[in-house]
Amino acid sequence: MIDASSFRGCSKWAKCVSMVMLVPDQLLANELGHRAAFPTSTQMELQRTTMKILRKLLAYARRRDIPVEKSIVKSEYLNWLRFANAGMMNNGNVRSMFHAIQNLPSDAPIVEIGSFCGLSTNIMTYFKERLALKNKLITCDRWKFEGAEADVPLGDSEHVMHSDYREYVKDSYIRNISIFSRYDMPYTVELFSDEFFDAWNEQRTEEDVVGRPIELGGPISFCFVDGNHSYEYAKRDFENADRHLETNGFILFDDSGDATDWEVCRVVKEVQKSSRYELVARNPNYLFKKVA
Repeated sequence: MIDASSFRGCSKWAKCVSMVMLVPDQLLANELGHRAAFPTSTQMELQRTTMKILRKLLAYARRRDIPVEKSIVKSEYLNWLRFANAGMMNNGNVRSMFHAIQNLPSDAPIVEIGSFCGLSTNIMTYFKERLALKNKLITCDRWKFEGAEADVPLGDSEHVMHSDYREYVKDSYIRNISIFSRYDMPYTVELFSDEFFDAWNEQRTEEDVVGRPIELGGPISFCFVDGNHSYEYAKRDFENADRHLETNGFILFDDSGDATDWEVCRVVKEVQKSSRYELVARNPNYLFKKVA
Protein backbone atom coordinates (compact mmCIF):
# COMPACT_ATOMS: atom_id res chain seq x y z
CA MET A 1 0.00 0.00 0.00
CA ILE A 2 1.23 3.51 -0.78
CA ASP A 3 1.31 6.18 1.92
CA ALA A 4 -0.98 9.13 1.19
CA SER A 5 1.61 11.51 2.67
CA SER A 6 3.69 10.90 -0.44
CA PHE A 7 1.25 13.01 -2.43
CA ARG A 8 1.27 16.26 -0.47
CA GLY A 9 1.90 19.21 -2.74
CA CYS A 10 0.84 17.40 -5.90
CA SER A 11 -1.50 18.80 -8.50
CA LYS A 12 -5.22 17.98 -8.35
CA TRP A 13 -4.69 15.52 -11.18
CA ALA A 14 -1.94 13.78 -9.25
CA LYS A 15 -4.13 13.61 -6.15
CA CYS A 16 -6.81 11.89 -8.21
CA VAL A 17 -4.22 9.35 -9.28
CA SER A 18 -3.21 8.92 -5.64
CA MET A 19 -6.81 8.17 -4.66
CA VAL A 20 -6.89 5.34 -7.17
CA MET A 21 -3.59 4.04 -5.83
CA LEU A 22 -5.02 3.95 -2.30
CA VAL A 23 -8.02 1.79 -3.26
CA PRO A 24 -7.81 -1.57 -1.47
CA ASP A 25 -6.75 -4.46 -3.67
CA GLN A 26 -10.02 -6.36 -3.41
CA LEU A 27 -12.08 -3.30 -4.34
CA LEU A 28 -9.88 -2.72 -7.37
CA ALA A 29 -10.44 -6.28 -8.51
CA ASN A 30 -14.20 -5.97 -7.97
CA GLU A 31 -14.38 -2.73 -9.96
CA LEU A 32 -12.66 -4.49 -12.84
CA GLY A 33 -15.42 -7.07 -12.66
CA HIS A 34 -13.15 -10.07 -12.91
CA ARG A 35 -12.71 -11.27 -9.36
CA ALA A 36 -14.53 -14.53 -9.86
CA ALA A 37 -12.96 -15.22 -13.25
CA PHE A 38 -9.31 -14.92 -12.23
CA PRO A 39 -7.27 -17.23 -10.01
CA THR A 40 -5.57 -15.45 -7.12
CA SER A 41 -2.11 -15.31 -8.72
CA THR A 42 -3.46 -13.72 -11.90
CA GLN A 43 -5.53 -11.23 -9.91
CA MET A 44 -2.47 -10.22 -7.88
CA GLU A 45 -0.38 -9.79 -11.02
CA LEU A 46 -3.07 -7.56 -12.54
CA GLN A 47 -3.13 -5.42 -9.41
CA ARG A 48 0.68 -5.17 -9.32
CA THR A 49 0.76 -4.08 -12.96
CA THR A 50 -1.96 -1.48 -12.34
CA MET A 51 -0.12 -0.09 -9.32
CA LYS A 52 3.13 0.09 -11.27
CA ILE A 53 1.47 2.08 -14.07
CA LEU A 54 -0.17 4.44 -11.61
CA ARG A 55 3.09 4.92 -9.71
CA LYS A 56 4.75 6.00 -12.95
CA LEU A 57 1.92 8.41 -13.67
CA LEU A 58 2.28 9.94 -10.24
CA ALA A 59 6.05 10.25 -10.62
CA TYR A 60 5.47 12.09 -13.88
CA ALA A 61 2.95 14.41 -12.21
CA ARG A 62 5.42 15.20 -9.43
CA ARG A 63 8.27 16.09 -11.78
CA ARG A 64 10.20 19.24 -11.05
CA ASP A 65 12.00 20.14 -14.25
CA ILE A 66 14.44 22.91 -15.01
CA PRO A 67 14.30 25.19 -18.05
CA VAL A 68 16.98 24.28 -20.57
CA GLU A 69 17.02 25.33 -24.21
CA LYS A 70 15.60 22.64 -26.47
CA SER A 71 18.63 23.08 -28.70
CA ILE A 72 20.78 21.69 -25.87
CA VAL A 73 18.81 18.53 -25.13
CA LYS A 74 17.93 17.89 -28.78
CA SER A 75 21.22 19.00 -30.35
CA GLU A 76 22.26 17.20 -33.50
CA TYR A 77 25.58 16.26 -31.91
CA LEU A 78 23.89 14.59 -28.92
CA ASN A 79 21.55 12.73 -31.24
CA TRP A 80 24.48 11.26 -33.16
CA LEU A 81 26.37 10.53 -29.93
CA ARG A 82 23.44 8.68 -28.42
CA PHE A 83 23.06 6.58 -31.56
CA ALA A 84 26.66 5.38 -31.43
CA ASN A 85 27.63 5.40 -27.74
CA ALA A 86 25.97 2.62 -25.75
CA GLY A 87 24.35 3.67 -22.51
CA MET A 88 21.08 4.69 -20.86
CA MET A 89 20.49 8.43 -20.64
CA ASN A 90 17.09 10.09 -20.37
CA ASN A 91 16.49 13.72 -21.27
CA GLY A 92 15.94 14.62 -17.63
CA ASN A 93 19.53 13.66 -16.84
CA VAL A 94 20.74 15.66 -19.80
CA ARG A 95 18.88 18.73 -18.52
CA SER A 96 20.18 18.28 -14.98
CA MET A 97 23.75 17.80 -16.12
CA PHE A 98 23.64 20.91 -18.26
CA HIS A 99 22.12 22.96 -15.43
CA ALA A 100 24.75 21.78 -12.95
CA ILE A 101 27.67 22.37 -15.31
CA GLN A 102 26.29 25.76 -16.37
CA ASN A 103 26.11 26.81 -12.70
CA LEU A 104 29.29 25.30 -11.25
CA PRO A 105 30.49 27.25 -8.21
CA SER A 106 34.18 27.10 -9.16
CA ASP A 107 36.75 25.44 -11.41
CA ALA A 108 36.97 22.42 -9.06
CA PRO A 109 36.71 18.98 -10.71
CA ILE A 110 33.54 17.23 -11.80
CA VAL A 111 33.39 13.65 -10.51
CA GLU A 112 31.48 10.74 -12.03
CA ILE A 113 30.95 7.49 -10.10
CA GLY A 114 30.37 4.74 -12.65
CA SER A 115 31.12 5.29 -16.34
CA PHE A 116 29.89 2.17 -18.20
CA CYS A 117 30.48 2.84 -21.93
CA GLY A 118 31.07 6.58 -21.53
CA LEU A 119 27.82 8.11 -22.73
CA SER A 120 27.32 10.36 -19.70
CA THR A 121 31.06 11.12 -19.65
CA ASN A 122 31.01 12.28 -23.26
CA ILE A 123 27.85 14.32 -22.72
CA MET A 124 29.46 16.19 -19.81
CA THR A 125 32.60 16.83 -21.86
CA TYR A 126 30.40 18.23 -24.64
CA PHE A 127 28.67 20.58 -22.18
CA LYS A 128 32.04 21.74 -20.87
CA GLU A 129 33.01 22.60 -24.44
CA ARG A 130 29.72 24.41 -25.10
CA LEU A 131 30.22 26.50 -21.95
CA ALA A 132 33.99 26.98 -22.40
CA LEU A 133 34.78 25.45 -18.99
CA LYS A 134 38.11 23.97 -17.93
CA ASN A 135 37.02 21.92 -14.90
CA LYS A 136 38.65 18.51 -14.95
CA LEU A 137 36.30 15.57 -15.35
CA ILE A 138 37.45 12.66 -13.19
CA THR A 139 35.61 9.35 -13.26
CA CYS A 140 35.97 5.91 -11.70
CA ASP A 141 34.76 2.46 -12.64
CA ARG A 142 36.02 -1.12 -12.30
CA TRP A 143 33.43 -2.41 -14.77
CA LYS A 144 32.46 -5.17 -12.36
CA PHE A 145 28.70 -5.20 -12.53
CA GLU A 146 26.13 -6.02 -9.85
CA GLY A 147 25.23 -9.70 -9.89
CA ALA A 148 27.95 -10.63 -12.40
CA GLU A 149 30.59 -13.29 -11.69
CA ALA A 150 33.65 -13.25 -13.94
CA ASP A 151 33.72 -16.98 -14.76
CA VAL A 152 29.96 -17.38 -15.21
CA PRO A 153 28.29 -17.45 -18.65
CA LEU A 154 26.45 -14.32 -19.74
CA GLY A 155 22.79 -15.23 -19.35
CA ASP A 156 22.07 -18.48 -21.17
CA SER A 157 25.02 -18.11 -23.55
CA GLU A 158 27.28 -21.13 -23.86
CA HIS A 159 30.19 -19.11 -25.22
CA VAL A 160 30.25 -15.55 -23.80
CA MET A 161 31.38 -15.07 -20.20
CA HIS A 162 30.83 -12.12 -17.89
CA SER A 163 34.59 -11.52 -18.05
CA ASP A 164 34.28 -11.11 -21.83
CA TYR A 165 31.44 -8.65 -21.31
CA ARG A 166 33.45 -6.66 -18.78
CA GLU A 167 36.45 -6.33 -21.09
CA TYR A 168 34.20 -5.39 -24.01
CA VAL A 169 32.49 -2.61 -22.03
CA LYS A 170 35.79 -1.26 -20.68
CA ASP A 171 37.35 -1.27 -24.16
CA SER A 172 34.20 0.43 -25.52
CA TYR A 173 34.52 3.13 -22.87
CA ILE A 174 38.14 3.86 -23.77
CA ARG A 175 37.35 3.90 -27.50
CA ASN A 176 34.34 6.17 -26.98
CA ILE A 177 36.11 8.81 -24.90
CA SER A 178 39.11 8.64 -27.25
CA ILE A 179 36.83 9.69 -30.11
CA PHE A 180 34.11 11.89 -28.63
CA SER A 181 36.17 13.54 -25.85
CA ARG A 182 39.62 13.46 -27.43
CA TYR A 183 39.90 17.27 -27.31
CA ASP A 184 39.37 17.27 -23.51
CA MET A 185 39.96 13.74 -22.29
CA PRO A 186 38.48 12.86 -18.91
CA TYR A 187 40.64 11.11 -16.34
CA THR A 188 39.25 7.68 -15.52
CA VAL A 189 40.75 5.51 -12.78
CA GLU A 190 39.92 1.83 -12.52
CA LEU A 191 38.73 1.79 -8.92
CA PHE A 192 35.54 1.06 -7.02
CA SER A 193 34.00 4.20 -5.58
CA ASP A 194 35.15 3.37 -2.01
CA GLU A 195 38.71 2.91 -3.28
CA PHE A 196 38.41 6.08 -5.34
CA PHE A 197 37.38 8.20 -2.37
CA ASP A 198 40.10 6.65 -0.21
CA ALA A 199 42.60 7.80 -2.84
CA TRP A 200 40.85 11.19 -2.99
CA ASN A 201 41.07 11.61 0.78
CA GLU A 202 44.77 10.73 0.73
CA GLN A 203 45.39 13.01 -2.28
CA ARG A 204 47.08 10.15 -4.10
CA THR A 205 48.30 10.27 -7.68
CA GLU A 206 46.74 7.47 -9.73
CA GLU A 207 47.25 6.31 -13.30
CA ASP A 208 44.17 6.54 -15.49
CA VAL A 209 43.00 3.95 -18.04
CA VAL A 210 45.06 5.49 -20.84
CA GLY A 211 48.23 5.74 -18.77
CA ARG A 212 48.17 9.37 -17.60
CA PRO A 213 48.86 10.39 -14.00
CA ILE A 214 46.11 12.30 -12.17
CA GLU A 215 46.41 13.79 -8.70
CA LEU A 216 43.21 13.26 -6.75
CA GLY A 217 41.88 15.32 -3.86
CA GLY A 218 40.44 18.72 -3.06
CA PRO A 219 36.96 20.17 -3.52
CA ILE A 220 34.38 18.84 -5.99
CA SER A 221 31.98 21.11 -7.87
CA PHE A 222 29.56 18.47 -9.24
CA CYS A 223 29.18 14.74 -8.63
CA PHE A 224 27.17 12.33 -10.77
CA VAL A 225 26.44 9.17 -8.76
CA ASP A 226 25.83 6.16 -11.01
CA GLY A 227 27.63 3.30 -9.29
CA ASN A 228 26.21 0.39 -7.31
CA HIS A 229 22.53 1.23 -6.70
CA SER A 230 22.14 -0.68 -3.43
CA TYR A 231 21.36 1.44 -0.37
CA GLU A 232 24.65 0.66 1.36
CA TYR A 233 26.83 1.66 -1.58
CA ALA A 234 24.75 4.64 -2.73
CA LYS A 235 24.70 5.97 0.83
CA ARG A 236 28.48 5.75 1.09
CA ASP A 237 28.90 7.39 -2.32
CA PHE A 238 26.80 10.30 -1.11
CA GLU A 239 28.63 10.60 2.20
CA ASN A 240 32.03 10.47 0.50
CA ALA A 241 31.05 13.02 -2.13
CA ASP A 242 29.44 15.25 0.49
CA ARG A 243 32.75 15.59 2.37
CA HIS A 244 34.30 17.28 -0.65
CA LEU A 245 31.35 18.87 -2.45
CA GLU A 246 31.57 22.64 -2.35
CA THR A 247 28.77 24.84 -1.09
CA ASN A 248 26.61 25.64 -4.15
CA GLY A 249 27.92 22.47 -5.79
CA PHE A 250 25.59 19.84 -7.26
CA ILE A 251 24.98 16.12 -6.90
CA LEU A 252 22.84 14.05 -9.30
CA PHE A 253 21.66 10.50 -8.50
CA ASP A 254 20.98 8.28 -11.49
CA ASP A 255 18.00 5.88 -11.39
CA SER A 256 16.55 7.66 -8.36
CA GLY A 257 13.14 8.52 -9.83
CA ASP A 258 10.04 7.90 -7.75
CA ALA A 259 8.77 5.18 -10.10
CA THR A 260 11.87 3.00 -9.74
CA ASP A 261 12.58 0.28 -7.21
CA TRP A 262 16.32 0.93 -6.85
CA GLU A 263 17.52 1.32 -3.25
CA VAL A 264 19.24 4.59 -4.17
CA CYS A 265 15.72 6.07 -3.84
CA ARG A 266 16.03 5.68 -0.06
CA VAL A 267 19.20 7.77 -0.15
CA VAL A 268 17.61 10.65 -2.05
CA LYS A 269 14.71 10.71 0.41
CA GLU A 270 17.24 11.15 3.21
CA VAL A 271 19.10 13.89 1.33
CA GLN A 272 15.79 15.64 0.65
CA LYS A 273 15.15 15.89 4.40
CA SER A 274 18.51 17.55 5.02
CA SER A 275 18.58 21.32 5.46
CA ARG A 276 22.03 21.31 3.84
CA TYR A 277 20.65 20.36 0.42
CA GLU A 278 18.08 21.98 -1.84
CA LEU A 279 16.11 20.01 -4.42
CA VAL A 280 16.78 21.48 -7.86
CA ALA A 281 15.14 18.94 -10.16
CA ARG A 282 13.19 15.70 -10.10
CA ASN A 283 12.86 14.83 -13.76
CA PRO A 284 12.61 11.95 -12.86
CA ASN A 285 16.03 11.60 -11.18
CA TYR A 286 17.01 13.82 -8.28
CA LEU A 287 19.43 16.73 -8.63
CA PHE A 288 20.42 18.56 -5.43
CA LYS A 289 22.36 21.72 -4.71
CA LYS A 290 24.44 21.89 -1.54
CA VAL A 291 23.48 25.06 0.29
CA ALA A 292 25.35 24.69 3.59
